[in-house]
Amino acid sequence: MTTAGFVADWPSEQTGLQDGPGPDAATAPTDVAVVVIGRNEGARLIACLRSLGACITRTVYVDSGSSDGSVAAARDLGATVVQLDITTPFTAARARNAGFQAAMARWPDTAVVQFIDGDCTLDAGWIGTARNFLRDRPSVALVFGRRRERFPEASVFNALCDREWSGPPGKALECGGDILIRADLFRQMGGYRSDLIAGEEPELCVRLRAAGWSVWRLDCEMTQHDADIHRFGQWWRRAVRSGHAFAEVAGLHRHAESRIWGRSLGRAILWGGVLPGSALIGAFVFPPAILLLALYPAQIARMALRQGAVRRASGGTPRGPWARVSWRNALFDMLGKFPEFQGAMTFYINTARRRRQAIIEYK
Repeated sequence: MTTAGFVADWPSEQTGLQDGPGPDAATAPTDVAVVVIGRNEGARLIACLRSLGACITRTVYVDSGSSDGSVAAARDLGATVVQLDITTPFTAARARNAGFQAAMARWPDTAVVQFIDGDCTLDAGWIGTARNFLRDRPSVALVFGRRRERFPEASVFNALCDREWSGPPGKALECGGDILIRADLFRQMGGYRSDLIAGEEPELCVRLRAAGWSVWRLDCEMTQHDADIHRFGQWWRRAVRSGHAFAEVAGLHRHAESRIWGRSLGRAILWGGVLPGSALIGAFVFPPAILLLALYPAQIARMALRQGAVRRASGGTPRGPWARVSWRNALFDMLGKFPEFQGAMTFYINTARRRRQAIIEYK
């Protein structure tokens, strides 16, 4: 797969490079660079940068048009700052690529790069653990660990995000935004696809695995994330973004052995579009067709009971508060198919019209 198109976009971002003063770099790892991206993260960004410790002296913060003082705060804390050109559409992928390019220009001896979102804080022991793992496993391209929500009890939507970040350790098909990756390999692969508004990290994993590399989830703490989702509309928009990513990334790699998200896309189309459409439209011709909607509570019950069975198999109890959580998870898993379908259809309509979707923000 050619990657020249991705790399070609990077040099133009250098015009916004600014250095922060920074503390003494004596204790910072000399082969690690950190790339932080953000837009109007405010206090969350400050917490993120402070969590980096000595690594702040080898940190690039990439700002996507913030108006809340993020740029000045990052510079004051010692980060090198890149401000993206506002005349080009923002994407997280574009920001990460710009940060990587700036980091390699400033610290060409960098062996590994830690990407982290500006609404996250980094665990103090993560980089050392992850770097050692990559050193001992030459076939592994990147590693990531446990991302947790900082305030899962603040809203049901935060709790759902915390569940989303969880997964079994070992080889993985995809990753999220917080990773430690080999710098030379990231450059070789051409970085992230800067035109993707979401799903750029799993898309990179598809290409890495197709090239024979492994992606690995470690059983250790990595970051704490502050989703800050308190309204249903925020949750809905986030799910719309996921559906858009399902459709775009699944389409890009539909013929690859390492492809992903085909099933996720299929479920969104079935439960979010085909089934309700068939029930409502079919009812005009054959009234009993409306009974197809009974499949929704049946599927919710099946998913909730399956979670209970998994809990029982692991030695826990499926009763009490945990049972309520499993029903809640099942309900939102099903409800999420509707905004995911909306996102997928948005992608297909825009593709037919030869238009690009702007970023879908939920904060």
